[in-house]
Formats: sequence, C-alpha cells, structure tokens
Amino acid sequence: MGSLRALFDLNGRVALVTGGSRGLGLQIAEALGEFGAHVVLAARKQAELDEAVAGLSAKGIAAEGIAADLGKGGQSALIGEIVTRHRRLDILVNNAGATWGAPAEDHPLEAWEKVIDLNLTGLFLLTQEAARTCFLPQGGGAVVNVASVEGLQAHHPSMTGTAAYNASKGAVLSLTRALAAEWGPRNIRVNALAPGYFPSRMTRAMLDTAGARLIDDTPRGRLGGPDDLKGAALLLATDAGAHITGQVIVVDGGMTVI
Repeated sequence: MGSLRALFDLNGRVALVTGGSRGLGLQIAEALGEFGAHVVLAARKQAELDEAVAGLSAKGIAAEGIAADLGKGGQSALIGEIVTRHRRLDILVNNAGATWGAPAEDHPLEAWEKVIDLNLTGLFLLTQEAARTCFLPQGGGAVVNVASVEGLQAHHPSMTGTAAYNASKGAVLSLTRALAAEWGPRNIRVNALAPGYFPSRMTRAMLDTAGARLIDDTPRGRLGGPDDLKGAALLLATDAGAHITGQVIVVDGGMTVI
C-alpha cells in the first residue's frame, strides 16, 4: 500500500482550469498547484490571467495563463496550445460559466443561448477535445466539472429567475454521469462539484438582495469561503479519488439537506 500523501501528489501533471483567473476557478487552481500540478489558467481577459498567475507564482505554484473565449469556440486551439507547450494534459477543470437573471416568461433567447453555449456546449466541446487529443492517447485523465446546487434545485420564488443557468447546470450533472460511464473503461474519470453560494462577481447581485436569507437557510450558517472547494477538488483530481467517477460532491454547508 502506498502512502496516503503520495495519492494526492500531482507533481509532473498538467492541469487546465477554465475560468481560472478569479473566484472558484482560482481557488481550485491554487489547490492543485500547491500539490505539485503545473496549472494552466484559461479565461477571456489576459490582464486578469496575468494577475492571477502572478499571485500563484508568489506562492511557489507553477502557473501560466492562456486567453480564450470558450463561448465562441476555441476549444481546439486551447488544447492545441497546451499540447504544444507541455506535450500532455492530465486534469481538466471545467469552471468557466455565465448566468442571466430574468423571469422565465421574459428570458431573452439570446441570453439563454449565451448561457447554454458556455456552460454546457462549450464545456462538452472542451472535454471532448481534451479526451480525444490527450486523455485517450495517454491512457487516462481526470475531469472535474464545476456545476452548482442550482443544478439540483430551483431558486426561491422571491429571487430573480435563472432558468437557463439552472438548466445548464442540471445538464452538466447528467453529462458528467454519461461521460463517466462511457469513458470509465478507458481510465478517464469524470466527476462534478456542486458548490452552494460563494461570494463572487457572478453572485454579487443575488447575495446583495438575498444573502441573509441564504445564510439563514444553511445549517453551517455562512456562505462558502476561500478554501472550501479545495479539498473536494483535490480529491477528484488526484489518485486519492481513483475509484470515484460519475459522482457529484455538493459543497454548500448543508443547504440542500433541509
């Protein structure tokens, strides 16, 4: 039996984290990098990537940033750039996402398409390209999809509707199970995280209006913090989770159990 510490060791592995320049993506990138992975951050804005890479580098983490808009294609170019630079990819964290708040009866079609294109279609195309180009030829890989508790439940009626976001995150959970079943025999593990409510640019407006009620509805009595996704993400990305696939880990302080 190997040491437990060795099961979490990511030295020599390359991890791509989309939406990695801030928020939950950056938190996950920090966890993977701290345990030895070379972290590639992907996001739309190079300036934000540069700032994130500088912060990780200051902590001794090997990191770089590649600007990419995954809602407008670019999956092949992104994976191709990583292969050119590193000759491999071992971990894919699909964190990039978008939301839109509007009553369902007034939800604009263009907003629906934007959310679905990035949260679901873009995620699938990037995962497909990573599998085809890297994981299958290498003989394995790990995918961590960042979904949401909103893929498991709906908003309270008093809160602004997010039908497209809920639909996209629910579909990500279903896609996670489908890919895990199909690729499991080929040594590709696919799992998902379903975070509850964490302070971020995306959740700012919601938390400004409903944050106190959400905290009251959470057994742990607080929102997610800057370290709360790290352990779960590390488990799913490393050999410590080698027999875990097709699963979703809910990180919400217990909100969905009551």
